[in-house]
Amino acid sequence: MTKFPARMVGLVLTCCLPIVPQAYAASEKIIYSFKGGSDGANPYAGLIATGGKFYSTTTNGGVGNGTVFSLTPGGAEKVVYAFKGFADGAFPDSGLLPINGSFYGTTPIGGGSGCGGNGYGCGTVFSLTPAGAEKVVHSFKGGSDGAAPHAGLSDVSGTLYGTTLYGGTGPCNANLPGCGTVFSVTPAGAEKVVHDFKGGADGENPNAALLNEAGTLYGTTLNGGINGNYKNFGTAFSVTTAGAEKVVYAFVPANGEAPASALSNGGTLYGTALYAGSGHCSNANAPSGCGTVFAVTKAGVAKVIHSFQGGSDGAIPYAGLIGVGGKLYGTTESGGGTGCGGSGCGTVFSVTPSGTETVLYSFKGGSDGNFPYARLYNDGGTLYGTTEQGGGSANCSGGCGTVFSITP
Repeated sequence: MTKFPARMVGLVLTCCLPIVPQAYAASEKIIYSFKGGSDGANPYAGLIATGGKFYSTTTNGGVGNGTVFSLTPGGAEKVVYAFKGFADGAFPDSGLLPINGSFYGTTPIGGGSGCGGNGYGCGTVFSLTPAGAEKVVHSFKGGSDGAAPHAGLSDVSGTLYGTTLYGGTGPCNANLPGCGTVFSVTPAGAEKVVHDFKGGADGENPNAALLNEAGTLYGTTLNGGINGNYKNFGTAFSVTTAGAEKVVYAFVPANGEAPASALSNGGTLYGTALYAGSGHCSNANAPSGCGTVFAVTKAGVAKVIHSFQGGSDGAIPYAGLIGVGGKLYGTTESGGGTGCGGSGCGTVFSVTPSGTETVLYSFKGGSDGNFPYARLYNDGGTLYGTTEQGGGSANCSGGCGTVFSITP
């Protein structure tokens, strides 16, 4: 299942000198390669670790509608739950949140009717025990309720908060109406729309998880926002649990377009934008630039930490960042070489807050994986992640995906 893409525009950007990445060969290891059948296929989401095991989701595989799986560091994989059809949710593409011994997550479709009357449903929030007992906590109805939750959940004092890409009452999107929402839901299933995006200056289409800092939630929207003459390049926003929303920053091309990732915490907000920046990108999927790592203060002052150049440098960073030892670590969906149709198979990179970028690993496609979409997980200085394709299985076009580790 393909992520919903942001708007792309053709721009020639010359505002800044490119930062040339430092090449560095890290040690990469494949922990598990998905086979594409009952074991799952195509992991978009990142990993969490609890009880000595990793847990995450695959968008496909199982009985065809995706899975939740566990994996030991030694590579023993087990499907905890295979989504059965559409009533229980389908095609999960976000990570899991552990609370009180259970996991909570979202599926972008499933849950019942609505969203075009196709019977598939507008998405779900679900819970799952480690023993495999799944429960639909909330089924989205579309319209004012929200639709298509692609992001993971955040916990604020026992209540879950998340975003829907569509839905709400805003004047966006002809096929799935609405500009998206921020919602809350209790583990017992009481759901409430916290903020209903209206498009324009307010932002539209939130596609990332929310960051909780002392009860205020921070997030991004793929589209919307007005900054001078620039419109619809995305926003970073804050919203209280009571629903008071504020646009912290509206993006302009030099700082990036379509921020799709969760923001990293700290006094300054760090994130990634899919497109634009100062690079003259050679990647056909990013005609307006290869994306950026950016910083935004909570007062709304933004700067570019790194503009991706494509090629060996990487391109199109979907995932959020993690901080380890004073550096930020992340992935790019493509770039890093000439494989995977010429656009590159993706990278793992580090960047200092002052802008020194290092490509730690460039995926080759095939057995070592390709297209890492998800945030990395740090365990004692070893970084763990997933690739949506690659791994060598012939059961999926391009491979069924991998779980990998990187030792910087």
